[in-house]
Amino acid sequence: MRPRTSHNTQQTTVREWTLVDAEGLVLGRLARDIAVILMGKNRPTYSPHYDSGDGVVVVNCEKIAVTGLKAAQKEYVHYTGHPSGRVVEPYEAIMENHPERLLQKAVQRMLPKTVLGRQMMKKLKVYAGPEHPHKAQQPKPYVKLG
Repeated sequence: MRPRTSHNTQQTTVREWTLVDAEGLVLGRLARDIAVILMGKNRPTYSPHYDSGDGVVVVNCEKIAVTGLKAAQKEYVHYTGHPSGRVVEPYEAIMENHPERLLQKAVQRMLPKTVLGRQMMKKLKVYAGPEHPHKAQQPKPYVKLG
């Protein structure tokens, strides 16, 4: 008789929540660690064909750091779909008005560009200040990966 291999499924996955305080952390490095947690690659039960990751709550996003001259030089570009609809926004303007969007966009670009990636993004909750409404999920404090 051949040995049986057990496969985890989305129904057998136990989800946990992680609370990240972004104060003083570098944007890209934090986004990398959050993407790993959302995909579930930090678990030994990782499977690429279903969403096996945990949820992440990020607070103090307004105090996130960037290295070098990125704060003055970095620009975010998107296209509205209309003629002459190219929109260029500097990092400083986004940080002033919507600091949570910076981290969301950085993490989104590190996840798969599929339905699975969009499911993973729904488990990311980002807040500019220190308060969040996810106390019922009992998030565990973030431990730096690697």
